Amino acid sequence: MSEDLTAEAGSGGIGPSSARETARDERRQEYLDAAARLFAERGYRGVSIEDLGAACGVSGPAVYRYFRGKQAVLAALLIGVSESLLEGSRAVVEDADGPETALQRLIEFQADFSLDHRDVIRVQDRDLASLEDGDSQLVRRLQREYVALWAEQLQRLHPEEDAAAARQRAQAAFGLLNSTPHSGGRGHAPGQRSRLVAMAWAAVSARVP
Repeated sequence: MSEDLTAEAGSGGIGPSSARETARDERRQEYLDAAARLFAERGYRGVSIEDLGAACGVSGPAVYRYFRGKQAVLAALLIGVSESLLEGSRAVVEDADGPETALQRLIEFQADFSLDHRDVIRVQDRDLASLEDGDSQLVRRLQREYVALWAEQLQRLHPEEDAAAARQRAQAAFGLLNSTPHSGGRGHAPGQRSRLVAMAWAAVSARVP
């Protein structure tokens, strides 16, 4: 161990073990990012482990250092995204001072995700059924909790409506916000975010006669 690393470890800095873990996490994320892109372009069944390795500049077998196989890559991608959305949305709600603020921030949170992760949305829509039963059930449970979090705030904003109506509003907002894979291109078109946010807010805030 070098003197620099020894000093870092002894002073509470990043030691060699932490550095290795960080590098491993970053490499794992590279595989997930490549998988999202390839699965979105070709579909889960149209991509091999060799394709995934090649996209990251390694041989196919090198992927097995991080994942048991292609099925595990798909599971890690969709479960990880579902967990991240749920965790992030909970933080948004906890920091809000009421349902209107919470919903405005939830919409912005989902809009940013939808614009930055178009490939993941496409994979979710097309390849969720390719997950093994246990992984599929976990993703669906996480998604139900995400919808329920929105629905709770919607019922607070519209106390005259029942839970089914709140879920319908939430799903309408998701339909708008998750339309980004169909808008063309990978960049953000001028005004795209603001339009998505405004349309989603109109869906969740409109009073129904």
